[in-house]
Amino acid sequence: MRRAEIITAVLMALLSIYLMIKSSELNIGIIEGEGPGGGFWPFWLSLGMLISCIWIAINWYRRTSPPSQSTEVYMDSYGMRMLLLVGGGVTAFIGLIHFIGFYGAIPVFLIYYIRFLGRHSWGTTLAISLPAPVVTFLFFDIAMRIVLPKGYLEPLFLPLYDFFF
Repeated sequence: MRRAEIITAVLMALLSIYLMIKSSELNIGIIEGEGPGGGFWPFWLSLGMLISCIWIAINWYRRTSPPSQSTEVYMDSYGMRMLLLVGGGVTAFIGLIHFIGFYGAIPVFLIYYIRFLGRHSWGTTLAISLPAPVVTFLFFDIAMRIVLPKGYLEPLFLPLYDFFF
C-alpha cells in the first residue's frame, strides 16, 4: 500500500501539471463581461489536484496516513473485482454517450452504480439518477453554455433550447 500511495500521487501530480500546461493555452482568468475563460476550470481544478498530491506525498513521507503505514497488498481479489465492475461501468457510460448522449447515459450509469453496485433502494436511486441529467443540462448547456453530446436524444432538447434562448 505504501508504494502504491506514492506512485499514484506522483502520477496524478504529473497529470495535474500536464493539464495545467494544456489549459493555460486558453484564458485561465475571468473575461470581462463573459465569465470564466476556456481554461479557467481545468487549470484551477488541476492546481487543486496538484496541491492534494503534494499533501499526500508529505503525509506519505511523514507516514501519517493509513496507507503510508500499511504493509498490506495493494489490491486483493475484492479490490480487483470492484475495479472491474466500476471501470466497466464507466467504460459503458462513455460508450453510451455516443448513442444516447451525455444526458441519457448519466441516469443509466447512476442506476447501475447506486442500485446495483451500492445496493441502495429504488427510491434513493431514482431520487438521484433522474434529477442528475436535468441539473447537469441546466448547468452546462444553459448556465455555462457548454453543449454536451446528446446522441440520438437531441430532438428532445430542441424545445428546451427554444425556451431558454
